[in-house]
Amino acid sequence: MVEEIIIANAEDKIYDSIVCYAPTMITTSGIWQGDNPLDYSLPLFIVQLTFVVVITRLLVFILKPLRQPRVIAEILGGVILGPSVLGRSSTFANTIFPQRSVMVLETMANIGLLFFLFLIGVEMDIAVLRRNSKKSLLIAMAGMILPCIIGSSFSVLLHDKSQNTKEGTFILFLGLALSVTSFPVLARILAELKLINSEIGRIAMSASLINDMLAWIVLAFAIAFTENKDMSLATLWVILSSIAFICVCFFVIRPLIGRRISQTPEGESISEFNICLILTGVMISGFITDVIGTHSVFGAFVFGLIIPSGPLGLTLIERLEDFVSGLLLPLFFAISGLKTEISAIDSAATWGVLCVVIILACAGKVIGVVIVTLYYKMPFHEGLSLGLLMNAKGLVEIIVLNVGKDQKVLDEKSFAIMVIVAIGMTAVITPIVTIVYKPSRNFTPYKRRTVQKTKLDREFRVLVSIHTPKAVPTIISLLEASCPTKKSPICIYVLHLVELTGRASGMLIVHNMRKMGRPAMNRTQAQSDHIINAFENFEKSAGCVYVQPLTAISPYSTMHEDICVLAEEKRVALIIIPFHKQQTVDGGLETTNSSFRTINQNVLANAPCSVGILVDRGLTGSTRSTMNQISHHVAVLFFGGPDDREALAYAWRMSEHANINLTVMRFLPGDTTIEAGKSNSGNDYSVLTVETERDREKQLDEEYVTEFRTKTGNDGSIVYIERIVNHGEETVGAIRSIDNSHDLFIVGRGQGTSSPLTAGLTDWSECPELGAIGDLLASSDFAMKASALVVQQYVGMGSGDPLITPDSPTVHYEPFNLDHSTHREQQLPHFHSQQ
Repeated sequence: MVEEIIIANAEDKIYDSIVCYAPTMITTSGIWQGDNPLDYSLPLFIVQLTFVVVITRLLVFILKPLRQPRVIAEILGGVILGPSVLGRSSTFANTIFPQRSVMVLETMANIGLLFFLFLIGVEMDIAVLRRNSKKSLLIAMAGMILPCIIGSSFSVLLHDKSQNTKEGTFILFLGLALSVTSFPVLARILAELKLINSEIGRIAMSASLINDMLAWIVLAFAIAFTENKDMSLATLWVILSSIAFICVCFFVIRPLIGRRISQTPEGESISEFNICLILTGVMISGFITDVIGTHSVFGAFVFGLIIPSGPLGLTLIERLEDFVSGLLLPLFFAISGLKTEISAIDSAATWGVLCVVIILACAGKVIGVVIVTLYYKMPFHEGLSLGLLMNAKGLVEIIVLNVGKDQKVLDEKSFAIMVIVAIGMTAVITPIVTIVYKPSRNFTPYKRRTVQKTKLDREFRVLVSIHTPKAVPTIISLLEASCPTKKSPICIYVLHLVELTGRASGMLIVHNMRKMGRPAMNRTQAQSDHIINAFENFEKSAGCVYVQPLTAISPYSTMHEDICVLAEEKRVALIIIPFHKQQTVDGGLETTNSSFRTINQNVLANAPCSVGILVDRGLTGSTRSTMNQISHHVAVLFFGGPDDREALAYAWRMSEHANINLTVMRFLPGDTTIEAGKSNSGNDYSVLTVETERDREKQLDEEYVTEFRTKTGNDGSIVYIERIVNHGEETVGAIRSIDNSHDLFIVGRGQGTSSPLTAGLTDWSECPELGAIGDLLASSDFAMKASALVVQQYVGMGSGDPLITPDSPTVHYEPFNLDHSTHREQQLPHFHSQQ
């Protein structure tokens, strides 16, 4: 039996509902027994949860094209289910969300909130505060003070004199709600905008982390003041107890957890017993902070902060995040929506106040942040973007508002206004920041975007992208053959690419190789550890090599952005990416993941520097000399054009290695090809323009080849060959004549070019992104056993040049019209020279 009693207090105009129901009414006996499932707690809760999840996910799908964070959909979902929309129907409200179900619903919602705040604490890296700590602290403070002042100013208009609460407490809650920045929401917005690893992203994350921590401290004080109408000894005990709880967590519990985790054997995952201990600790922490007078989520958040970063934190996030954030957390927003009654905003004047509050609070945060950024001489558009990002509202503000409403600090109208403020301020961030902030403005122009522009007495920076450890040995052999020296050390950025699964936002993890050795808790981390260990050993043994390992976790659709942004930020000259096919046991190549091919194509189209696609067949022909150094036979197939010049430049660098033998085969057109080219030329202006561009490319090719031959004229390890060919078949025959004597081929991609020398080769092309020759070398029909590196040169050389995509050039060229014999091979004597 269920009975609802309404108690009215005429003096204070307060109406409370007391719901009585039988404790045995949890599970139904079934509809065949005549029971209505919605009269029982468990079936009703399942239906409520289903409604919440379905509506939330539907709104996420609808708002995704508008690039809105998920929190907007979750809050709107709650509002739709509440009395403002669907709840206006008494039938729906009494059937799906009856008053008697609120206790179960709120209990489950707060359990979800408890664990979600714990996960936020786990994800927060307190060490990030050490970087840009002063700047982030000032930005956080400036972003809190002005909105708080604005909130205080408008509290007079929003505060109902009949409310049984002090105006000072009301001002505290309202100011806190307006000034807070939601760390998890901001993290997801930054990830959506691909700014999370940028300088502005790091500053925003640090500032919001400080803001969140200050907000929790102020909230703890606010709750203490609310529950104790006057500042008394009880309030002081609440504050002192909270401080003592924090100290015990950081100085007693944290070392104990670290000691317990350190006992886990290397290579083993965290035990179920340890996970259960941590989860029990979350609930105990929530219980303690609730007992001492602060909110239970405060204890869970602090407990999350003390969890050591590493395998334990990652394990907890992987196991809990989907269930908590996907299933339980939307319940909390649904509860907030059920409490939101937009009809309480019953006058035009109140709506006017609402608009003014949104505009001024947002402007206050922006102005405060811009002042600090101008003090630090940051560009105005960065300060403006940072101020907009700091307006991210969501979970923390909703928690503040719910606590305020539960404590009867906020009435229906104030609560509804502040919920709409949270939605409005957060919804405008992504569209405005997309317009205001252009990351390309911040890229410092640098000249050495290609191997050709990187001289042999300068540092050579390379970004290596790796999907699986299988590609590591060949890549290390390639880098070792790139001749690192004291004059020209090689700085290698090793980027392990991992698909984003089960997380709300991507991330870029920077590893410290000296601190490795912790046990891997999953397959992804185990692969990262293998990759890092391999490159660490390479760094130790090679000399003049500096390695920085990183892991990028993002969707395949945006993974190329991580590669390109990192390459621009680190100012690298060459990006090496693996071919999407791997060698099988029988020596053929098979596709491992079709998404890898899309990533490669996107990198080629958007890279800020030169790119090399490595077709890995293993450097099987390589040997080791007596000094335990690599020994390779490398061949360059030179047809002409910027990509071929880049391939020759890289091979030239490798030839400086004492144990590298280099063969350069230059293909030149025969008389038939030259005459065919002339017959196709007319008096058309466009043809003449192409001819002019063709002649310029010929001249650049001739100058670079001449320079190469002059400076390596006495090097006995270099063989220069010129082959006269008339069509594609002769080109294939020339390549076959040397394929078994070399273990690595370096060729140009030939972006946007066409040559009679490769005519017909593209008719059956499987992978056009490799170009005609690259596709031939990677083809299973060609049956080559050597690896191949297909190089594309960055053609927008020079500071501030626009990025030219692979398909944009319209240059067509023919090989040089020179008088050569059909086959000329020249053995050049030994000679070393710097470029």
